[in-house]
Amino acid sequence: MSQLPNTAFGWRLSQRQELWLLAGVAIVILGAGLGFRDPWPADEPRFALVAKQMIESGNWLIPHRGSELYSDKPPFFMAAQAFFYTVFGNWRVAFLLPSLLAGLGMLGLVYDLGRRLWNHRVGVYAAAALLCTFQFVYQAKRAQIDPTVCFFLTLANYGLLRHFLLGPDWRAFWLGCFAAGLGVITKGVGVLALLMFVPYLFARLRDWPGVARPERSIGHWLLGIVAFVAATALWLGPMLYAVASQSAPEYRAYMNDILFHQTAGRYTESWDHHQPPWYYLGVIAFAWLPLVLALPWALPRWRDALRARDARVLLPLSWIVLIVLFFTFPKGKRDVYIMPALPLLALLIGAQLEAIAQRPGFRRLVLGFVAVLSAAFLIVGGLAWGGHLAAANRLVEQRGLEAGGRQLWMFVTGVGVVGLVAVVTLRVRRSLAALAATLAALWLGWSLWAYPVLNDSTSAVAVMRRAGEIIGKDAELGLVAWKEQNLLHADRPAKDFGFVKPWHQQLAEAQRWQAQAPQQRWLFVLRTAFGPCVDADKAQYVGHANRREWYLLRADAFRAGCDPAVQTDADDGDANAE
Repeated sequence: MSQLPNTAFGWRLSQRQELWLLAGVAIVILGAGLGFRDPWPADEPRFALVAKQMIESGNWLIPHRGSELYSDKPPFFMAAQAFFYTVFGNWRVAFLLPSLLAGLGMLGLVYDLGRRLWNHRVGVYAAAALLCTFQFVYQAKRAQIDPTVCFFLTLANYGLLRHFLLGPDWRAFWLGCFAAGLGVITKGVGVLALLMFVPYLFARLRDWPGVARPERSIGHWLLGIVAFVAATALWLGPMLYAVASQSAPEYRAYMNDILFHQTAGRYTESWDHHQPPWYYLGVIAFAWLPLVLALPWALPRWRDALRARDARVLLPLSWIVLIVLFFTFPKGKRDVYIMPALPLLALLIGAQLEAIAQRPGFRRLVLGFVAVLSAAFLIVGGLAWGGHLAAANRLVEQRGLEAGGRQLWMFVTGVGVVGLVAVVTLRVRRSLAALAATLAALWLGWSLWAYPVLNDSTSAVAVMRRAGEIIGKDAELGLVAWKEQNLLHADRPAKDFGFVKPWHQQLAEAQRWQAQAPQQRWLFVLRTAFGPCVDADKAQYVGHANRREWYLLRADAFRAGCDPAVQTDADDGDANAE
């Protein structure tokens, strides 16, 4: 195997060694902390609870959240979590595995696409650039749907680009279409991968070189539609059959909500997460650090490539722009919506990164970034450690951290120290090594040190454990104004009275349920959901978790003659706010 100099770090490694090193670092960074924490809000406990109930009920097709049907998202991601639980028998491992595998899969796809379109070194640089990006690593270590749907979109782009630029390759094309369909049944946005046809048709009509011109019949193209539909039918077909076979109206409401309200309705109406039109500029500028530091040098190179009619740049770059524009138009915006564009951006930057890394200006910029980031961590950690930072003090109070959160601030300060030591010792010549060391300290410290410190208060494990200790092992527990983490971490089967139902209606039903066995049944209730019918002096405090105060109520805590059901909706807080 020929020796290839690693110009970023000054090492000499073979291609195989470079690949194994990249894979090992990715597994360590993305896999660190697996099993160290429970699901954290906002979304993780919801999906884990749905997955847990899939196993308990045996219904993996139409999911539940407590006693209600859950129609916000298709069940594919939750079913994957449930599957991994059946394999490993541990929720702390199972709930994070889909995101971990999706992250590793994206890195592999970016590497292979870079290798095929350019060469091995481009593949390595592209995957390494993606692994260094804040949003990618953060999301790959979270149990949200977005990394999984991002993997399917990346796989779809992988197949389409192999066909459009390196083909004709019909198997890759059909794989891309099938992956787009899997993206649809994961979150509904998988169809966006097919926007790659727009720049492809443009390049083909303008007779750009390097674009495949398949001579096969129209039937081969139509098989792509068949593959797309087949993937969506894996869930859509059985779901429609199950709804049709059920006479209960809530199943039809589930179908209408997930097919129309949660897809087209969410895009056109955008009832939450409202942001200004320029919102994604800030996401790209900060969440995509440090990858975007290379843009001042990459943009002129892309311009020259487009002038030279290089379709390898046109197709991925056009798709990135289309994705950002697509999610810019609606009022509702979240940073993760444009995450599927990130792997292709890393691919394009990776194609130029070896040359860019030789530029002194780029190296100085990278070192300056590491210095500023490290100094910020050191200053914030030091001030917080001494109790001189108001925001940190509020965090300690909200999370109920012991000893003023000193263990957390040790982690923050430690990252700053590592980064500044790297800056001083490695300097401009090895600024990329300084960046790698600082990012490694950040993610490993976050995973191995901060996870255990924050877990009890963030996950509600401690407060639910305390509730179980108070009521005793033989008591029954009902939940009012609850969050998914409360039901997920309850130490016994708990009764709920709806999740989206107004709090006063939940409380009224809970009161009637408790009255049937007042000596045996307790209610676990959010403090702001008491209303006028609960005597707060008779409520027993359980604890603070997720910025909320939780109490236990016996039957005598309700005021005589007061009916919680007569309250108006205005008396309720927002049960779903995090």
